[in-house]
Amino acid sequence: MFESLSNRLTGVFDRLRRRGALSESDVEAALREIRVALLEADVALPVVKSFVDGVKAKAVGQEVIRSVTPAQMVVKIVHDHLVETLGGVVGEPGFENGLNLNAPAPVVVMMVGLQGSGKTTTTAKLARVLKERQRKKVMMASLDVHRPAAQEQLAVLGRQVSVDTLPFVAGEQPLAIAKRAHQAAKLGGYDVLMLDTAGRLHIDEGLMSEAAAVRDATGPTETLLVADAMTGQDAVNVAKSFAERVGITGIVLTRVDGDARGGAALSMRAVTGQPIKFVGVGEKLDALEPFHPERVAGRILGMGDVLSLVEKAAETVERDEAEKLAAKMQKGTFDLDDLASQLKQLKKMGGMSGLMGLLPGVGKIKRQLEEAKIDEGMLKRQEAIISSMTRKERKNPKVLNASRRRRIAAGSGTTVPEVNRLLKQYQDMADMMKKVSKLGKKGMMRGGLTGLLPGGGGGFRPH
Repeated sequence: MFESLSNRLTGVFDRLRRRGALSESDVEAALREIRVALLEADVALPVVKSFVDGVKAKAVGQEVIRSVTPAQMVVKIVHDHLVETLGGVVGEPGFENGLNLNAPAPVVVMMVGLQGSGKTTTTAKLARVLKERQRKKVMMASLDVHRPAAQEQLAVLGRQVSVDTLPFVAGEQPLAIAKRAHQAAKLGGYDVLMLDTAGRLHIDEGLMSEAAAVRDATGPTETLLVADAMTGQDAVNVAKSFAERVGITGIVLTRVDGDARGGAALSMRAVTGQPIKFVGVGEKLDALEPFHPERVAGRILGMGDVLSLVEKAAETVERDEAEKLAAKMQKGTFDLDDLASQLKQLKKMGGMSGLMGLLPGVGKIKRQLEEAKIDEGMLKRQEAIISSMTRKERKNPKVLNASRRRRIAAGSGTTVPEVNRLLKQYQDMADMMKKVSKLGKKGMMRGGLTGLLPGGGGGFRPH
């Protein structure tokens, strides 16, 4: 998400940095480019006007023109404005628009949205987050009697995420289902009740009235609009209608992984006055992330998102495995089983391209990376190569002669050069581990990373 906007804005700021001192006309020209970039990213026109006017009020002033680093000052002003537009609080990196569960149990969370926006799947994803990360006892109930098999779909998803769903009764109407679910959640001692309402192909008067009746009967603490980021301006219009007719407390944007522009995200917050709380980043049931305005603004401006990278690592890296690897590093013993374990962790964290997007400064070399065509399938092939080895071969790769390598290539559906590349990669890592073990803690402190460079970094001398 925001890929095209990020590329355009990074280009604008690079040109500003090369100028050194800035005149008022330089800032005006940059603002015109920012305006075009936002419009191309499918941001609603009133939001673009408000954004550019807000930035201009601060940027075309003596504080920027006379600043020691005027270009950086402009970047900071745009960054702060982006954070505010996305619904964040500038200067509070930890600030996030989480769910409000501060109400007597069961807290009712009502899900609304158009048909096909991913509302039922998002309900299950969110239920999983509440159960696993917040240790809540959750019940889900489908109020969708209009779409065939909608209730069965939620029941199947409930089993997949180990969350209870309200048993459905044939012929029961949405309002009656909502009341029965509320009563069942109270009697069952549930912390949260999630109501998945009927979707709409477009803004439908009857279904809007139905949603309003369910709202009045259950008194939801949160009413979340699930919107497809790919629909751009249409999503903004839908959000406005729901905000006016039903009342929403937050937005969940789905399919943001397929939306390079990101205009919906920037517009919806400004148009509805309600925050984006979560984003769906894939089909899998664990592909739902909290929306952090400060971090997203950093990503748009090519500053990276190291906090999200650290959190992703903490969630996916298994502590026991990490401790075992650390012990092996200290001893200098690193085998192909350990390499296979590292490849699995890398895949869990979203592969190379997923991690690259979170690193600072990578936006500038993104084009080169795309031209290099990072092959995400390579991780799978490397895993297949290691899986085709015997236990003895994985523990002691020195036994891998030419005939064994041919057998492994045939068994893994790869080629001998691919097997050789993997073994070279392994050997480089193993050599580095040995250096780490020889340096020890004191050596590492004394030599730093230069101790790991070829030749012990002897060729490097500070001037």
